[in-house]
Amino acid sequence: MLALGLALNTLGIGLFCWAIFALAVYALPLFVALNIGMAAFHSGAGLVGALLIGMAAGALTLAVGQVAVAVSRSLALRIAIATAFAVPAAVAGYHVIFAVSQIGVPSLVWREVFACLGAVCIGVTSWTRLMILAETRPIESGRVVENPS
Repeated sequence: MLALGLALNTLGIGLFCWAIFALAVYALPLFVALNIGMAAFHSGAGLVGALLIGMAAGALTLAVGQVAVAVSRSLALRIAIATAFAVPAAVAGYHVIFAVSQIGVPSLVWREVFACLGAVCIGVTSWTRLMILAETRPIESGRVVENPS
């Protein structure tokens, strides 16, 4: 029975960690959706209206960010957009890892260390997942090169 409990706990923690890394890209759209949904609710849109407006705002944020990274030719703009998505993911990752580390780490210093490492790992994962959409293009010149043969 103890072995089954250990196996299931390991599976659950692994699944939880996978979910954190898989959902890291959606931290900024979730933040935008919550803020716009709450603003709509407080302005009198009602519960259903606020949910619809919030979901639309979050989906639009994600779509615009992904399209902007994929279409942009400027490396600086791609990095800025990916960083805007990675910073909220890193903050969320910090708080999740800090909360989870309270289960088995008694020292506050080591919990902070683990939380900071988790924030870096989750932020980099989010940044990388968004930058994958950016297609590398060859340097294009303004003139046409003809084949002399």
